[in-house]
Amino acid sequence: MGIVGSGIMGAGVAEVAAKAGFEVVLRSRAQSSADALAAGLEKSLHRQVEKGKLDDAERRATLERLRVVTDLGELEACDLVLESVVEDLATKQHLFTELDRVCADGAILATNTSTLPVVDLAMQTGRPDRVCGIHFFNPAPAMALVEVVRAITTSDETVSAARSFAERCGKVVVDVRDQAGFIVNALLFPYLNNAVKLLEGNVATRDDIDAAMKGGCNFPMGPLELLDLVGLDTSLAILEALYAEFHDPNYAPAPLLRRLVSAERCGRKSGAGFYEYRR
Repeated sequence: MGIVGSGIMGAGVAEVAAKAGFEVVLRSRAQSSADALAAGLEKSLHRQVEKGKLDDAERRATLERLRVVTDLGELEACDLVLESVVEDLATKQHLFTELDRVCADGAILATNTSTLPVVDLAMQTGRPDRVCGIHFFNPAPAMALVEVVRAITTSDETVSAARSFAERCGKVVVDVRDQAGFIVNALLFPYLNNAVKLLEGNVATRDDIDAAMKGGCNFPMGPLELLDLVGLDTSLAILEALYAEFHDPNYAPAPLLRRLVSAERCGRKSGAGFYEYRR
């Protein structure tokens, strides 16, 4: 399989797929980020060996199945290509046009988008029946769920192949039709957005909002902690996509969220969001 995108999600899916036995070609745009990605994956696997979650032979075999490249043409022989680039429709559409040109006619092209219309990507190709969503959750090695998204153009055979891939990766798979937010984010983001509105309205402090949801609902993370993990820029893009589709006030992004993103406080990945992080 091929993966396009060398961020946290792309690296996580690459690790999951390689550990599951797939030969993985991971494409990064720049050699420096490709080298950093390869080093990061090796470090992640080494930590798992130290913790007893993986033996050294499995670590070596996983790394042997993983190849990091910079040329999109290296994906030519892949049976399945999953993109995990920035959550921007125009960027993804351009990428799908290029993938359609580069990849073999029988290859499945999939998107890891969390909210954008899969059909708008499928129609950039000459194979809309072989385009679907395969939505992993962050961090991909730890999260059990994958949403397989059927666009109006997607064939039964493509959905079946996508399910088989995700199940072989050890994931719980749910089927969902192509609608903004799919299942999880359509339910999750009104909750997260309303938590920001509570903070904005001085109803409670950041720490008390998070403590309330962990203690009162037995959630492993509070909503503001979770927003920092997802990324505030990604969260803003998801809410904007949900609001554009449904015009539900619950999806209208809280002004504080917009301002934090404008200030480049995007959460853990930037070193600061609702919380401060060491970099």
